[in-house]
Amino acid sequence: MESARRSERFRVERDVLDELKLEEVTQRKSYADIHSSLSEQLKNALRCNIHYLKQSIVRRLPVLYWLPKYSVWDYGMPDLISGISVGIMHLPQGMAYALLASLPPVFGLYSSLYPALVYFFFGTSRHVSIGTFTVLSIMVGSVTERLAPDVDFQKANGTNITAEVDVTARDSYRVQVAAATTVLGGLIQVLLGVVKFGFVGTYLSEPLVRAYTTAAAAHAVVAQLKYIFGVSPTRFSGPLSLVYTLKDVCSLLPNTHLPTLLVSVVTIVLLIAAKELNSFLSSKLPVPIPVELITIVAGTLISSYAHLNTNYTISVVGEIPSGLSSPSVPDVNLFGEVISDAFALAIVGYAITISLGKTFALKHGYKVDSNQELVALGLSNTVGGFFQCFSVCSSMSRSLIQDTTGVKTQMAGVASSLIVLVTILKLGTLFQELPKAVLSAVVFVNLKGMFKQYYDIVTLWRSSKIDLVLWLVTWVSTLLLNLDLGLAASVTFAVFTVIFRTQLPTYSVLGNIPGTELYVDIEMHREARGIPGVTIFRSSATVYFANADLYLEALKEKSGLNISKMIIYKRRQEAKQKRRERRAERRAKRQAKRERRAQRAARQLSEFSVEEEGGCWRDTSIDGTVIVEDEQGGTERENGTVFVIPTTPRTPDGRWEYLKGGDPDCTSLGWMSELQDGDTTTLGSSSEDTLSQDLERISLGSLGKWTWDIHSIILDLSTANFTDTVAIKTMKNIFQDFSEIDVDVYMAGCQASVVEQLEHGDFFSEKITKRRLFASVHDAVLHCLNHRGATTIPRHEPSVELHTSTKL
Repeated sequence: MESARRSERFRVERDVLDELKLEEVTQRKSYADIHSSLSEQLKNALRCNIHYLKQSIVRRLPVLYWLPKYSVWDYGMPDLISGISVGIMHLPQGMAYALLASLPPVFGLYSSLYPALVYFFFGTSRHVSIGTFTVLSIMVGSVTERLAPDVDFQKANGTNITAEVDVTARDSYRVQVAAATTVLGGLIQVLLGVVKFGFVGTYLSEPLVRAYTTAAAAHAVVAQLKYIFGVSPTRFSGPLSLVYTLKDVCSLLPNTHLPTLLVSVVTIVLLIAAKELNSFLSSKLPVPIPVELITIVAGTLISSYAHLNTNYTISVVGEIPSGLSSPSVPDVNLFGEVISDAFALAIVGYAITISLGKTFALKHGYKVDSNQELVALGLSNTVGGFFQCFSVCSSMSRSLIQDTTGVKTQMAGVASSLIVLVTILKLGTLFQELPKAVLSAVVFVNLKGMFKQYYDIVTLWRSSKIDLVLWLVTWVSTLLLNLDLGLAASVTFAVFTVIFRTQLPTYSVLGNIPGTELYVDIEMHREARGIPGVTIFRSSATVYFANADLYLEALKEKSGLNISKMIIYKRRQEAKQKRRERRAERRAKRQAKRERRAQRAARQLSEFSVEEEGGCWRDTSIDGTVIVEDEQGGTERENGTVFVIPTTPRTPDGRWEYLKGGDPDCTSLGWMSELQDGDTTTLGSSSEDTLSQDLERISLGSLGKWTWDIHSIILDLSTANFTDTVAIKTMKNIFQDFSEIDVDVYMAGCQASVVEQLEHGDFFSEKITKRRLFASVHDAVLHCLNHRGATTIPRHEPSVELHTSTKL
């Protein structure tokens, strides 16, 4: 009973609302009311300048908002444990991913230190771990090896050039290339964040990002094969570089360095086993076991005591300088050569960071500012580039570790940076004997999560074929065209899929659900009932220049009315009617003229005798009536009847023609008039109506409809969130064309922004007023039925009657 009373409170009876009545009821504000003038904006800006400045500073420097409220007792221990756990992961991943970037391992440690500290001040996500990441490291490596290949740094011995490479000079130049690319990419991110361009990451859909990272994992595997097998393949760049590199590695497999391969295989097997054990015991362990750190420590110890480098020529990390490097300005002359790569790094890094940040924010109930994240990531890269760091973003594995260890704030980033700082200052030299094969194995095993993304093919096959095609196109283009061109091709194809979807939306005719004011697709719902004489048409997409013509064609098809043919038919009927009226006028004039002649002839008959001597003729008709006419044509009175007979030729049997029945005078004159007009058939008024109906039936039958049973069309525009000039012109044409065949057109469900755009586009006129727009489809249906003389919708089970007031 209580629920019934509550529902009764929300039962409303109201009048049918068109746009004009809706504006009166809602008191819609004008443009001037919503948008203040420039002078008022300046006054408000000056009045709130100090307050706005404070808010702006806090918004640009989020640490000022949360750090004063930081509670050491509540957040200190979770942040410390999380920071230490992630800092331990930074060490092996930083050095391993530096190899992907074709840089010395110590620069991976630098990239794990400086950017994380900068993000502490400017970032808004509490759970992401900023540092090195597989995909960005591969993209940086493609730039460094393209601009600083080994062949450019081969040592010269007199006049001969040996195969030995000047590693020191090569690595120094590659560091400059990576730093220049990182700084430029960071500046691009900062600029995009300042101009509120944070939404650019939304154009990188989840299928695109996952396919791109999956293909990047394949690039990472191929890049690490030379360290795993101990071979030296030729470095290729540009499209199909992956194919060429893989082919070269396969050709060098007979030259595999077996000790290096053994170290790689053993490390991979141990890492996989340790990670599986770690995953199995994750519910029982407060902190995951740092298997990667244990692996590199064990590998370093074994290599150092067994002298793997000297005894078995296994390649090791080499010299790692202790201490921090001084900042330096990158070579700006390299900006022109790396600008496209820098832009790709900026977009991909931001897309990965914001996707992870929003995921954790939604899980833990806080907000991440997209534009501020773009600025924070850009500053992290820009500042890091001055300290010889390469491009960074959030890491999926490290962020998950931070989340599982109970991180509370960005203070965990400071704790992880301290771990990396201690390693650089005091422990870096201990890793000089670490085999590069061990770092390659760490990279290889960490790609396991990306390899699992191939299951997306099965999932997308079941859920969305278009997303599956996007996934496959992104994966193939990234594999074949390399990371930069592959990203451009993928984004371009993604945009085309959006255009394709808007150009081919779902068009439907709506019907009423009996007993409700709901209207659904008739083809998809059995209980939906069409409204007699009314077609309700809806598109699933916004109508704009790309699909306006398709919208019009679909409307014609769904309504079953071919406007062009019907307009032609109507004009022909109007032309025929005008010709009939003109012929009727001419007939009336000729009839009046003949009547006047007959009257004059009757007056003349009274002046001379009926029979005269000579020059007379007599003939007998079929029924025996005697008809007499003189040579000039005359009359004969017989049995008291006077026949007025014009001079006409005789029939072949010699008899005179006349029309029998009715009034002889009128009948003969009317019949002769039809002959003189050249018509072969004479129709009365009833027969003319019958012929007109038959012609209309035949003409409409050729169009697929025997009757013109549609008097109103309602365009449901509830799905439209904007419109443009092309769509407005199309709507105008719809109103004008259907009015030619006496079909009324109405709009329903238009948003206020769409109505405002229609006003600015001069859509409304004397013929098309706002009374053609209705607040809902139900209002429009009621108006159509009342306007055309009907007041109810046909009854169904359960029966329903809709009046001029509707219940919502």
